[in-house]
Parts: sequence; structure tokens; C-alpha cells
Amino acid sequence: MIRNFFRHLLDSIKNLRRNGWMTIAAVSSVTITLTLLGIFLSVIMNTAKLATDIENNVRVMTYVKLDRHDNDKEYADPQDKTKMIENTNYHQIYNQISALGHVDGITFSSKEDQLAKLTDTLGDTWKLFQGDANPLYDVYIVEADKPENVKELATTIKEIDGVEKTEYGGINTDRIFKLASTIRTWGFGGAALLLFVAVFLISNTIRITIMSRSREIQIMSLVGAKKSYIRWPFFLEGAWVGMLGAILPSVLIHYLYRIVYKSFTPSLISQGLSMLKADAFIPQIIILMVATGAVIGSLGSVISMRKFLKI
Repeated sequence: MIRNFFRHLLDSIKNLRRNGWMTIAAVSSVTITLTLLGIFLSVIMNTAKLATDIENNVRVMTYVKLDRHDNDKEYADPQDKTKMIENTNYHQIYNQISALGHVDGITFSSKEDQLAKLTDTLGDTWKLFQGDANPLYDVYIVEADKPENVKELATTIKEIDGVEKTEYGGINTDRIFKLASTIRTWGFGGAALLLFVAVFLISNTIRITIMSRSREIQIMSLVGAKKSYIRWPFFLEGAWVGMLGAILPSVLIHYLYRIVYKSFTPSLISQGLSMLKADAFIPQIIILMVATGAVIGSLGSVISMRKFLKI
């Protein structure tokens, strides 16, 4: 049985080479379909992730002005870096935030901490902004008691002297909520429809390649070859076509997702949000596309050649 399997595997590879143009046509069809499927699933899964983050996010990011050192009891003299100055405004902003209603907790994150997070997420390029070149702000991360109080809390904190700005998502949050609601309603239905279209297109393309070899199948049947013996090489051919068709979509997703991830992550992190991590998400989506291509390709082959075996 194992010997037959490797023989069928070898035959399937030979048949791919022997029917070069039909193989290219089938692989191209799979490539286009899986590219659309990969992009569509990436958008759906990340939008759902952002919506979940926002729903669970009851935080107000409070950015402290660059010339304030609210969390430092003393700081370096701007005129003489070796000299330390006592901070007479120590915790002025913190105390005002603490006195507000609907505050469930306050966490301080220095601009050095913010830069370290960005460096861990986006790579060592951000190390160029260490020291005085650091463009980030010290941040108080204010936890609200309930999500519905976040907007009011952000507006109140923004009026405190020494606060540069506050963020909780604002208009973008409302837009993402609307988008997430739409995706939850229609997105997975659309993905199922796209998957059905993928099965239809790939099966038809493979069907055309098998029709061109119907005479070969009929001759094998007439000389007494078992149906399973005839079916196996075509089954493996379909799987090869599916996997070959998944190569280009996998490469595109690998590079495009990293570009999008690096572009959006800095602004999302500042609001306590994040996309699905590239290092974990990309292998998952690639495995999914390769598996989908192989399954659809092999099933498409088996289904398409059924009528040629009815002799």
C-alpha cells in the first residue's frame, strides 16, 4: 500500500509536468481565488479583533505635556543635565485625575516605556529615538469603571492643566463599532459565499483539465484498472494544484500584512488597541490557505472525474 502511494505520488507529479498548460491554468485560478479569500479573511478577523478590544477597552490614555514631569519628584535641569531640580508640581495631574468620579485605577507609563513597547512590537528601528530624540509623551492610563463613562471621563481629563491630549478612540471608535457590527452581520456570510465560489471555480478548472484526459481515464477503466487506482493520481494532482496555487497568495499576505501591521500599530497601541500579531497571524492564515487549496483541489478532482469512471 505504501509502495502504491509513492507510485501514485510520483505519477501525479509527472502528470502535472506532462499537462503543463492545463496545470498553469488550474494553478492560476486557485491563486486568484485564494488571494481574494486571504485578504477578505484578514480584514474580517482583524476588524473583529479591534471591535473586541474596543468593547473591552475602558481606558483613557492621558498624555502629559513634554515640559511637565508629573510623576518625577525631581528631574534634570534643562540648562544643566547634571543638576537635579525638585519638582514642585509633583503629582498635580495625577491627584486631579484621582479625584474624578468613574475612575477605577491609574497606571503611569513613561515615554521610555512607550518607546520600549514600540521597539518590541515593530523592531529595533525605533531604538533610533532613544534619549532626547524620543518624540513620545508620558502617559497616565486611566481605567474607567464602565465603558459608557469613558467618553465623559476623557473630556473632563482633557481640561486639566498640563494634559496635552486624551484618547479613547473617539470618532474612530464609533466608526469601528459600525464596521464591526456590519461585519458580524454580513462578513462571515460573505466569507462562506467566497469559499463556495472558490470551490466552484477551482472544481470547474480542474474539471476542464480532467476532461482533456477523459480518454486516458476510460482506457484505464477498460483494461480493468480499479477505480481507486485510477482516482489516486488525480486526487493527488488536485492537492498539488491547490498547494501550488496557495504559494503566491501566501507570499502576498506575508509581505502585505507586515506592511499594514507596521503602519497601523503605532497609532493603535497609543489607544490600547492592536491588530492580530503578525508573527502569529501570518503562519495561521498561510496554513489555512494551503490546507484550503489542497482540500478543494483534491475534492474537486474526485468529484469531476466521477462520471468518467461510470463505464
